[in-house]
Amino acid sequence: MLLCGYLVNIFRTSPQGALAALDLNTYNLIFITAGLLLQWRPRRFMRAVSESIPSAGGVIIQFPLYAMIFGMIVGTGLSDKAVKVLVSISTHSTYSLLVALYSATLGLFIPSAGSKWVIEAPYVMQAAIANQVHLGWVVQIYNASECLPNLINPFWMLPLLGF
Repeated sequence: MLLCGYLVNIFRTSPQGALAALDLNTYNLIFITAGLLLQWRPRRFMRAVSESIPSAGGVIIQFPLYAMIFGMIVGTGLSDKAVKVLVSISTHSTYSLLVALYSATLGLFIPSAGSKWVIEAPYVMQAAIANQVHLGWVVQIYNASECLPNLINPFWMLPLLGF
């Protein structure tokens, strides 16, 4: 019921028409919801996914959830609030250290560089511009600190765990 209401709202409010609303995200939502409904319980759904695609099942389910987190952060205005917080607690000289600590901490909970960057980039880069920090330097600091949580939570091992 929730999926139908969501899709109707997307199709109704799409400025290019209903068919333009059928993008990759909408297909992901439809197929994951259909899979959950067909399996009825999340545990059965995950078991079915891991049996059908054992080496990549966890990753395939994981990335749409990251996209959902990104949508919630941007759609609710949380991104703008995060920019204000980052700008208010940092200066030009402390911003790089703050981004490094933040990235390493968040990396424990979202262990993926690409998805984590998509979630964080809008407000991290806006705060860097506000603090007049070189954007290339921010990206390098971010990348280096993103690797630290892999010592605790090795994301790169997820595909191997399926074997």
